[in-house]
Amino acid sequence: MGLPRTVLVSGGGGSGRSTLAAATARLAADEGGRTLLLAADDPHRSVDRLFDTRLSPEPTQLEGGLFAARLDPQAAFRDAAERLLSRAKPLFDLLGVDPLDRDELSALPGAEHLALLDALRRHAARGDWDVVVVDAPVVAELLAALALPEQLDRYLARLIPEQRQAARALRPVLAAVAGVPMPSDWVYEARSWAAAELDEVRAVTDAPGTTVRLVLDAPTGPRATAALRQARAGLALHGQRVESLLVNRLVPAGPEPDGGGPFLAGLRREQQRQLEALREEWDAPVHGVPHLGAEPEGAERLASLGLPSIDPSGSLPVPWPVQDLREGDEGALVWRIPLPGADRADLDLVRRGDDLVLGVGPYRRTVALPSALRRCTVAGAALRDGVLAVRFTPDPALWPGGR
Repeated sequence: MGLPRTVLVSGGGGSGRSTLAAATARLAADEGGRTLLLAADDPHRSVDRLFDTRLSPEPTQLEGGLFAARLDPQAAFRDAAERLLSRAKPLFDLLGVDPLDRDELSALPGAEHLALLDALRRHAARGDWDVVVVDAPVVAELLAALALPEQLDRYLARLIPEQRQAARALRPVLAAVAGVPMPSDWVYEARSWAAAELDEVRAVTDAPGTTVRLVLDAPTGPRATAALRQARAGLALHGQRVESLLVNRLVPAGPEPDGGGPFLAGLRREQQRQLEALREEWDAPVHGVPHLGAEPEGAERLASLGLPSIDPSGSLPVPWPVQDLREGDEGALVWRIPLPGADRADLDLVRRGDDLVLGVGPYRRTVALPSALRRCTVAGAALRDGVLAVRFTPDPALWPGGR
């Protein structure tokens, strides 16, 4: 069985992410998909109240094909720490110390990120679900979690690079002849185990069927729009596909000719104006979600929100890291990087060896350059129409015969 269709419902704080994640999962189940709703960022148990139940880390059947589970960062951290400590037992034996007991372990800062990634990996591996809907953290926290596998893989490669692993078979010779210290077998085994788990996580987060459903509280001004653009650019930077934008709590039209009074009528007109502006700007579908006047509870109230169906194929275009490398003038090469929503003032670009460090506001990503660009120098960059074009010129010392 393939990977489930995974929808990460994220947005700003207080935007109604939990409610719309629950409504999305309910809709997916109604349409025939065996669906899991994962409450990954719901400290006040809003999802529990929506379905009048008390969720646990194990999936609970709510009705029909709809199941729900709650992320427990403390338990997830203890499980992950126990697996890691069992791998490091030779080190503890060497030092003559006893490993920590499970009850002594307490989640460290950032454990929520690791718990979310591990839950995505485990539930994908179970093969029980057609759709997994995640009540995810705010965009900044979600991206911090999704960026972890790539960062950790980079750290592992730096600590134990491929050439050191290849030299493993030569360890007795190197140690005896050249006096080169080599790590013990358990170090290589731990590195391979960690790399395998990271690969499983990235198989889910990078899958074409994993998308973001972005939630925005009814637009109220330019600051909210600017924050939304920056979030959109950050998601694109990390290769996350925005499946749709849900604009929540729109004032509905009233039955009276003036739309429920001058104030509400004026507010509704302004919200509709901004909604249309978003539809013109975004290449993803933008849907308005009405304010119901009260917190929606139960299946009927969730259905009345009128959310769009989930594309079952999930075959959305991948904005990054598509290596759109083109010929420029005067023998230059231009690497085009889609960053919709980015502002030139928020961009940061640094070349470090064979890597390019890209920043968009608070979001950063380090990516390996394509092989052709490693023999070039950065000659400039420009941002136009949501695409960052980085210009490279061949380094004569590395292109001795011409490109």
